[in-house]
Amino acid sequence: MFKSSKNENSSQLPLITITDSSESTIPYVDDDDDDAEIDAYNDNVINNADDSSSSDDNESLRFGKKLGLSSGGSGVDLSVIVRLDKSTKQQSDTQLDEYDIPEFMHHLPGFVIRMKNVDETLMSKSNSLPAGLNRYCQEDPLRHPRHVPECYRYARRKRVVDDISGSVTISIPEKTIPTIQIEKPEEESDDELEIHGKRRDRFRTRRRASIAPLPALRLNDKEMLASDFDAYSVASNQASITSVNSLASLLREKMQAFPQMIRKKKRETKDYKIKIFVIIMFFMIIFLIGFAYVGYHRKILTYSYFEKIKFNSNDRILRILSHDEKEVISGLLGKTIGMDTKPYHCLEDHRKQDGSVCMEWNGIARLYMNFQDMDVFRCYTIHWQSLSVHNFPTDCYELRRNNGLWFGGGMTKSNEWSLSNDNFDFAPFSSGDLKVHQFGNGVKRYFINSIGVAIQVNDKTPLHVSVNTTKNEFCLRAKNDDFTFVNRLTELPELDYKICTTEDMKSLHMLMTQKSLWDGLKEADMEVIYSLIQEPVWRTPHDGNIESLNETTIYNYSEDLIAMGLPLGHILVNEFWQENMGDFTVDTNRFPNLNKTIDLLHRRGFKIVFTIQPFISTDSDNFKEAVRKKLLIYERHSERSIPALTRYKSSSSVGVLDITNNASVYWLKEKLERLKAEYKVNSFYLDLGTGYNLPHYYQCRQTLDNPDMYAKLFTESLESVGFIGVSTASTVPKPPAFLSTPPINSSWAGLKEVMSTVLSYGVIGYPFVLPGAVGGDYAMNKTMSKMISFYSMGEPPLPDEELYVRWLQLMTFMPAMQFSQLPTYYKGDYVKNLAKDLALIRQQNVIPVLRKCLSESMNEGLPLVRPLWMLDPHDPACLSISDEFSLGEMLIVAPILEPNVEEREVYLPQGVWKDGIDGSLRKGSRWIHNYKVPKDKIAFFTKMPDNTRF
Repeated sequence: MFKSSKNENSSQLPLITITDSSESTIPYVDDDDDDAEIDAYNDNVINNADDSSSSDDNESLRFGKKLGLSSGGSGVDLSVIVRLDKSTKQQSDTQLDEYDIPEFMHHLPGFVIRMKNVDETLMSKSNSLPAGLNRYCQEDPLRHPRHVPECYRYARRKRVVDDISGSVTISIPEKTIPTIQIEKPEEESDDELEIHGKRRDRFRTRRRASIAPLPALRLNDKEMLASDFDAYSVASNQASITSVNSLASLLREKMQAFPQMIRKKKRETKDYKIKIFVIIMFFMIIFLIGFAYVGYHRKILTYSYFEKIKFNSNDRILRILSHDEKEVISGLLGKTIGMDTKPYHCLEDHRKQDGSVCMEWNGIARLYMNFQDMDVFRCYTIHWQSLSVHNFPTDCYELRRNNGLWFGGGMTKSNEWSLSNDNFDFAPFSSGDLKVHQFGNGVKRYFINSIGVAIQVNDKTPLHVSVNTTKNEFCLRAKNDDFTFVNRLTELPELDYKICTTEDMKSLHMLMTQKSLWDGLKEADMEVIYSLIQEPVWRTPHDGNIESLNETTIYNYSEDLIAMGLPLGHILVNEFWQENMGDFTVDTNRFPNLNKTIDLLHRRGFKIVFTIQPFISTDSDNFKEAVRKKLLIYERHSERSIPALTRYKSSSSVGVLDITNNASVYWLKEKLERLKAEYKVNSFYLDLGTGYNLPHYYQCRQTLDNPDMYAKLFTESLESVGFIGVSTASTVPKPPAFLSTPPINSSWAGLKEVMSTVLSYGVIGYPFVLPGAVGGDYAMNKTMSKMISFYSMGEPPLPDEELYVRWLQLMTFMPAMQFSQLPTYYKGDYVKNLAKDLALIRQQNVIPVLRKCLSESMNEGLPLVRPLWMLDPHDPACLSISDEFSLGEMLIVAPILEPNVEEREVYLPQGVWKDGIDGSLRKGSRWIHNYKVPKDKIAFFTKMPDNTRF
């Protein structure tokens, strides 16, 4: 009897229960409840379940005919629906034999077949039946005809459950039959059909599933193989019903479906590849469009104007490439201009006729760029013109380590060897006092990078410089102020500079600093240079009081020099040789017989040098004369009626000669020539102060570009008079003049400052540098709030012996030596003998190298004292070393700059080097660790020929 029910725990498919006389219950899951017609049939069966047992003739409404098989009091109601594949939709009922319906079922009374269009077949060649039915099915079907349909139906139901990968519990109310749970292997999960939702027909046929390997079985919650299940079955899987027709039908079906499967797989594979191809092409198109957009906006100017410069006018990023297409400098131009402001090409009236590119930001600024190709050298000119009083043209360049180290400009307040390690806000670029101002007494608008790029700024630019290591940028700005750049050379500030590149730093430095120093040089001038290299400068000692210097002081000092046995040289007399600063006549009260004393010193082999300044004390008679003749600098806006006053050293109130006035130059030269003629003075030392020593509201007859122009004009005006040194410079003075280092404190920090200052001045193009006195120029422990030039300071106390010895060792390898306190001032003969040994080293090892490099410096502007990277610009170790230096390319010096230290690390560039202490040969391009340097020695190494063998 049929009974229909649903699962109480979930909304699963309807269950149809088949009941036989033995009360066995076999649940059956309808395999096509998504079909509305079959659902209707199932509902009909459920609604008529109670009446089915008494009405054998009850017919199903649409799709099946109930077949009554009555035998005594028991009966099985069986409705059979045969599903056919779509391909057989049009076949007649007479062809149903091909679908392997068992022969005996055709003879069953009342058996009716209804065709339904589906994608799969129902037949199977083999099934395993529960024990309740297996005993009937294995016997002769004719013996139990009423159970044959039930056997067939169970085989079908079993096959459906396997195919949909469901989990069905088969329950027979016999104590010997256990509950069995059938599970499908996980690898077939892709082909599973849901039981709880709508289930769709699968391409894979049930006939195929019927012969597939049996899945794993679970018996009483214990998993077991199909073979193990045979122990609990009356008959094994091998005893299942098999039909020859079923096997033939299966093979025929497979042959028919095989081409369709191949075509479908090909179509699916092809569709999959097409989708991937379309996606890849889509992203490639997006990438190419974006790349083209960025490339257009970033590179169009590169191809339009220059070859190795890349500039985008919208974001104003400038990138300059080397010959091998590597980036050497990168920066942001016009940093003060908002990014939302777009440029346009200049009008014809604003364009230059030299081929410059012109761009303008309306009402803000105008930019000119030009290019000059000089074979291996390429120079790019950047010229900003401000169009607004609120805009200050500012360009910033990166300080990245992989883009090299920046040097130049001059010595800065922090005494850093490289600008890349410095950090300061925008400051006027002018010479000053390092204790108060950002830059020292020697400056030059020239900056060079270790990978071969240099920047040179026009002298007319009101230049401010900033280095910010936090933002990693080095900035140039054009801005007028109320002192340094008070003279507005243009209505609005202009930033004008050029960037040059080449293969390496050394050759670029030669290009940028190349200035022949031979022009107008006399033989006497060359003799002065040689004498400064070979002989020391002896500066007369004083205690800051003018009365401390007289004839006796000078004479006794010369006696000490002669007794010491060191080479004689130049005796430098400070400004106290005159009664008042600016008298330009000898104070006869303290020097009644100075001409005779000087004559004596000449006979002994000394040369006499007087210190002069452009400052005239208000106590001097020359001040009144200069005011009357309008020879002084005047207060601004005073119509040249009020002289501008300042303070300098021992004089609290001084006027300044207007060197732009030809009358002032003539007046001064006349007095100096008279002095030389009367006292047989050999030369002068120009103590010009710095740019900040000019009166604050200065006004010259001719407008100065900046305060440093004063020192430049002064030295150029007095070249014919002759001088051996200048205290400040913004351009290289004509030889034989040396640039002096600023006054240095007598301390270990001062010793380091000497070395870094000499190296910095050499980098910016000053080949001849005169260091301060051995042991220091002054002694001051407190922090000064004013410039040193505002103080009248005497000689420092005698320094510590170790400090003096290390200072003397360093000075031995400098271009020139200067003394104030003598080695004989120390007790004992240790310092005196050491000074003689060092004098011998200088005579034998240093002076020959200096003389050899002299012509190179005169021709190419290369310094005598050089940083190691000038020996090998491609060696990264040489870039960062600031406590070693070389003389030319033949001598390397590694001094001791710390107290109580007798060993250090030494780096030797490529080549073979001879140790100056023990005479051993050492190979270059390597470090020497823990190199021993006793107190009485200094480490130096002489380069040997390349073919030298160890």
